[in-house]
Amino acid sequence: MYYKQYGSTDMKVSAIGLGTMRYDEEDIKADRLEKCAEIPLYAFEKGINYWDTAPFYCEDKSEIVTGIALSQVKRSEVYVTSKTNLGTIDAGDHPKKEDFRKRLEMSLDRLKTDYIDFYHMWCMLSLKSWEKHMDALYGFFEDAKREGLIRNIVFSSHMQGDEIETVVETGKFRGMLIGYNALNHRFRQSGIEAAYQNGMGVVVMNPLGGGMIPENPDAFSYLTEGTDLTVPQAALRFVASHKEITVTLAGCTKKEHVDDAVKAVENLEEKPTSEIVKKYEGKGVALNNLCTGCSYCKVCPKQIPIAKYMDAYNQMILTGDKGAILDRIENHWGITKDKAKDCIGCGRCERHCTQHLPIIKRLKEIAE
Repeated sequence: MYYKQYGSTDMKVSAIGLGTMRYDEEDIKADRLEKCAEIPLYAFEKGINYWDTAPFYCEDKSEIVTGIALSQVKRSEVYVTSKTNLGTIDAGDHPKKEDFRKRLEMSLDRLKTDYIDFYHMWCMLSLKSWEKHMDALYGFFEDAKREGLIRNIVFSSHMQGDEIETVVETGKFRGMLIGYNALNHRFRQSGIEAAYQNGMGVVVMNPLGGGMIPENPDAFSYLTEGTDLTVPQAALRFVASHKEITVTLAGCTKKEHVDDAVKAVENLEEKPTSEIVKKYEGKGVALNNLCTGCSYCKVCPKQIPIAKYMDAYNQMILTGDKGAILDRIENHWGITKDKAKDCIGCGRCERHCTQHLPIIKRLKEIAE
């Protein structure tokens, strides 16, 4: 395994981290949690020492599974994360310290540990959201750190590069978790560079573009040029090869997925983001044109199935065939285009879209 230094700390973390959203769905439903725990244990055997989890993942069982595994290894040899925000605390916009502590202690209990290495202020969608969470929660993070319950205060974000820079410049966080991949590197590049320059660790989620990269291997075969890697492996390597990126998370359901991820960073060569961007400039498709299926747009007052329509629009972008939109709507989703006509242009979906897509314009195209 290839290891990197986490920001300005003395922590050495694996270039590949284990994302724990992907434990086997059937095993989760059947409560075969010990079986699921075989994945992080196998990842540990392969040298992966950074495990990323959170409340609500895998029907709210991810922390429990991860804790089963964590209790079977030497605690000091694994860096484990978890996350919280106003939505997990369930105490409105003005939680008290005891509300915050209740959620933190639940995570600690599930993880079977006395401390969490990296505790995230979770899912900051905009600067407004971040400011709201800073006012409501940051003081509680600081209290928990002083007590030794958490070791590093970090944040996760879907913001654009310039907005990330604003957060980074406050100096309030030791690291960050962001979505970044071969599709959207232009979109968040400046934020990553700013974090690195400020001595922060940078952890990347969604390195496969929400499954879009492996589902369209022909469109992304350029990533494999000069390698013996598969498209998914090459996509992981693309991210991990950034000098500014510390950990690339790989969601693993099977041991084979762990093996694939490990192979992706064998003999890894790190290069500055600017060099990598120059190398791939003009190749592939930019993710800021594509929907990743996050479904944050489910705020439509007209109940338009926006995520399904945007997924269908992806097919036109990827194939260049406008007919692929209707084919996807009818044959994959089993719906019609008619609901797109109900759009009133209120803009709520666009304000919530993590990729800042022109949803209203696209719905009009689909309707026509």
